Amino acid sequence: MAKIYSEKTLATTTMKPKKETISFLLNYSKALSIIKVNKMSFEIIAN
Repeated sequence: MAKIYSEKTLATTTMKPKKETISFLLNYSKALSIIKVNKMSFEIIAN
């Protein structure tokens, strides 16, 4: 068992997001605003 866990994996996969995904997340974070009133918070997405 120890021999199996000590071996390094030969194939390392690097995951790269698409440009569309990055653009969507950045635009979403720019449009999101959080307003805190007393103990409540409201999330507003400006379209």
